[in-house]
Amino acid sequence: MTQQQLAADGRRAASPTDDIVAYYDETWLDYRMLWLNGQNLSVHFGYFDEQTRSHAAALANMNRVLADCAGVAAGQRVLDAGCGVGGSSMWLAKQRGALVTGITPVASQVARARHYAAQRGLAGQVRFEQADYTAAPFADASFDVVWALESLCHAREKAAFYREAARLLRPGGRLIIAEYLRADRPLGGAGERTLHQWLAGWAIDDIDTRDEHARHAAAAGLAGVRIDDVTAHTRPSLRRLFRMTAFSYPVALALRGLRLRTRMQHGNVVGALRQYQALERGLWFYAIISASKPAA
Repeated sequence: MTQQQLAADGRRAASPTDDIVAYYDETWLDYRMLWLNGQNLSVHFGYFDEQTRSHAAALANMNRVLADCAGVAAGQRVLDAGCGVGGSSMWLAKQRGALVTGITPVASQVARARHYAAQRGLAGQVRFEQADYTAAPFADASFDVVWALESLCHAREKAAFYREAARLLRPGGRLIIAEYLRADRPLGGAGERTLHQWLAGWAIDDIDTRDEHARHAAAAGLAGVRIDDVTAHTRPSLRRLFRMTAFSYPVALALRGLRLRTRMQHGNVVGALRQYQALERGLWFYAIISASKPAA
């Protein structure tokens, strides 16, 4: 076998999570410097309401909104599917007394999450593992709640996530998701190009429509599916990222030209610009999705 054939085979054998791992490894500094709050370690957007005035408060508020929707209570077992560096897992443990397992395919995130949990004295309530949320290493009916905060987008096949969530939930358990949903399929040539310039920059293969999510949930046997458009509550957070990125873009472009930032790092910047532009064009919206596993 030639060297070229070996290289081609290596590319074909690469895991679909490789780009996701590379994305979060290479953009950690961007998130750490420009977005994360030291208290809640949130790698997601914020939720603004009448009582929320600051970026930090909105990040924490997103956890509260989802936890209220899912009815997370003390002692319940929660799977944080796509946990990042553990921000939501630790919030749920501290604020709701939940017992949380966070999973992510990114080894560096697992290491950071474990470090942060130990710092906060929460190691007894939270644990973190490197795992795939479409094929998790847990027994059937292991959790009261499956939680996915801006993580389902990375699944190549969203239906596989819903099937696995249904398997992992106990009868009567709840699924809660916060996610980007495309307005239609297809969106037209220009719309698809703009959308995928954003998605490619953030290591996302595609996002699904409202109807597609509803069909995935129903096919997995979940009931009471509800999909709420909460874009109005997240728009200030989305706009904040866009403005920060637009202001810093000339510097990012120069650093890329000097090869001081990688292709992945520059794609993260471009993605942030295109995300808000796509939102303004009505190509996608931000939704909270909830469902439950029927009681036995």
